[in-house]
Amino acid sequence: MTSALKPIISNLGFDTTNYTYLTAPSGVPSINNEADALISADACLPSILPYLQTHDAVLICCYSSHPLVPLLRSQLATTPFRTRFVAGIFESSVSTCLSVLSNNAKFAIVSTGSQWEGILDAAVADLLGAEGSGRYAGTATTGLNADELHVTPKTEVDARMKAATRVVLERGAKAICLGCAGMVGLDDVVREACVEVLGPGEGGRVRIVDGVAAGVAVLEGLLGTGL
Repeated sequence: MTSALKPIISNLGFDTTNYTYLTAPSGVPSINNEADALISADACLPSILPYLQTHDAVLICCYSSHPLVPLLRSQLATTPFRTRFVAGIFESSVSTCLSVLSNNAKFAIVSTGSQWEGILDAAVADLLGAEGSGRYAGTATTGLNADELHVTPKTEVDARMKAATRVVLERGAKAICLGCAGMVGLDDVVREACVEVLGPGEGGRVRIVDGVAAGVAVLEGLLGTGL
């Protein structure tokens, strides 16, 4: 999964930035719920802390309200590290959707296991509040956990991605977040579903937001502000 991120980030064209990729040294093979996220945070934190001395920004590539994001931000608030910004791909994708959509248009999330529907509903509510949550068309899931995306036959993955995409399109979504770092590269399948449901015109205008790409872009923008 980590290796799959590299070409996506390289193709963004931020050629003056050097990226370091870190895979969890232990913990769980797939983050499938909030308990798994806590385990992964405990496993990753000791390995990440040294990088705060050498890197300008850190992106947490788990599509959730992952505890590593506030944990690392609390470190930055109390210690003079080189790192200035920490972001997660969930919040980055949501903010990107709100930035590119008109005021009344809705975004949605296509994610992995069905348990994420309630988890991400709550995370969006916490992030945006009651008023902002009116922009959210919900989460639809594939039934495949993150680690299963890479071992399940492509035809089945594509069919499940398209089915989930159809659900959120029927709810009026005009932007769709890929709700897992393991979904990197599946934007073409989501686009095919949009065109199949809405036709080439309207379907071609649905925004498809890769959380990893959004997170890198958000951090690149922040680093350029001098904040």
